Amino acid sequence: MAMRSDIRFVTSSDGVQIAAARHGDGPLVLKAATWITHIDQATPGTIQQALIDEFSASHTYVEYDTRGCGLSQRRVDDLSFESWVRDLEAVADAYGRDEPFTLLGFTCGAGVAVEYAARHPEGVRNLILFGGFATSYYSTSHPDPAVRREGDLMRELAAVGWGNSSPAFRQVFVSRFLPDASPEQWAAFDKLQRETCSPDVATRYLHALYGINVKDAAQRVRCPALLLHPKDDQMVPFEQGRRLASLVPGARFVPLEGRNHIPLPTEPAFAGFLREVRDFLGTQREQAEPAPRLTPRQAEVLRRIASGETDKQVAGALRLSPRTVEMHVASALKTLGCRTRAEAVHRATRLQLLRA
Repeated sequence: MAMRSDIRFVTSSDGVQIAAARHGDGPLVLKAATWITHIDQATPGTIQQALIDEFSASHTYVEYDTRGCGLSQRRVDDLSFESWVRDLEAVADAYGRDEPFTLLGFTCGAGVAVEYAARHPEGVRNLILFGGFATSYYSTSHPDPAVRREGDLMRELAAVGWGNSSPAFRQVFVSRFLPDASPEQWAAFDKLQRETCSPDVATRYLHALYGINVKDAAQRVRCPALLLHPKDDQMVPFEQGRRLASLVPGARFVPLEGRNHIPLPTEPAFAGFLREVRDFLGTQREQAEPAPRLTPRQAEVLRRIASGETDKQVAGALRLSPRTVEMHVASALKTLGCRTRAEAVHRATRLQLLRA
């Protein structure tokens, strides 16, 4: 079962309330916020829950919703890169800066993490970035008009379609974030987009996001840094991740197989991320007892259930009867020592038993 999180509200420098969640116990790992998050909606099989499982096992893991999103204050005047950095500073202060901590930045949170690390070199022990970039649509030295137009179009799509009952507009974002996801995973991500923030916030957020430029800040980072990037990322090109790594002194850059901008817990990119991060932090964990082993069919059935498929859909895809699917699920529950499907998916994901 997923452990309960300790949620509290932190006041940023301009009075905005930021919702943060604490998991586990140990040295602090703090994740800089991205925009499509909701700390109260971590579910088995999602990247959010997978990160909680991984880091809370041996650390205090803290995540928070960015301003205007999730449980954080929704109505805000300032949605700027500087405000995101101040929010990270407020959360870091609230959870204690008695000793340096590990700072984690995924996708658009990577730039915020870089800026924080540059401003507070004494406070950051390690920096881990996934899918990051130094510049965006509006912030390059010599912006290509076609590239800028693409950024404008993405903002227009958000303005027109974010609050629409039809997912057609939002699926443009989903298809770039998760091109290899199942239809069920697409639907879940679309639902998260719609519930996380309003159309106005989405549009304003994109405008600020597309102006990020941390080239100078990256060169001022002084802590050990690990940067990882999917080779075929459909949202942020691989070259941008490599460029960011080249700017951070002494950074280790690791290419990962995959096209998803946000890795799914069951794909090789996430397994590679875990392997590299554990080695970087020195947290390779010993198994107290042999890990349970699922048969290939049990793993495939659980993998499909984790993506949101019904027994009927699983049966159709695998050319099995619904009764046979139920038998595979029952066997998997027994092997994993779980009582419910959600618990089984959660444990199998944590043990990396559902990789394709």
